[in-house]
Amino acid sequence: MRSVSFAIITVSDTRKASSDSSGDAIRDLMSEVGHKLTRRAIVADDADQIQKALRECIEDRNVQAVLLTGGTGISKRDVTLEAVEHFREKDLPGFGELFRSLSYDEIGSAAMMSRSSAFVSEGKLVFCLPGSEKAVRLAVRTLIAPEIGHMVWEANR
Repeated sequence: MRSVSFAIITVSDTRKASSDSSGDAIRDLMSEVGHKLTRRAIVADDADQIQKALRECIEDRNVQAVLLTGGTGISKRDVTLEAVEHFREKDLPGFGELFRSLSYDEIGSAAMMSRSSAFVSEGKLVFCLPGSEKAVRLAVRTLIAPEIGHMVWEANR
């Protein structure tokens, strides 16, 4: 497996470094399999802040993948996908499809409210995950951590 350097962006109006359990879960699960955290930020549910944080990660040569957590639901404050849309160069629809299928097995029909997605931007993988720690653990453990090394390699060849 290829090791990947990654960034975490937590999108939340309420979480702080001390209460970012979803960000901590991403860090721990990715690190357990040899991937390296190189950047981490917490930003408000605000399109400008989300875009600024993602732009900084994409421009950072030490970041190969970015995992955003939060803002992917259907409430008025969930603006992550709208904020990152103009960064999307190559969509990875299979990620969202697989994630919702796995979520359905765990939580039933509420899985349809997830707008989780993934895409490539300037050769970097970007994953937009729910803010729920349980959902983050499911996505990272079963989909992202095992495949991200291969995905980064493919996106840059």
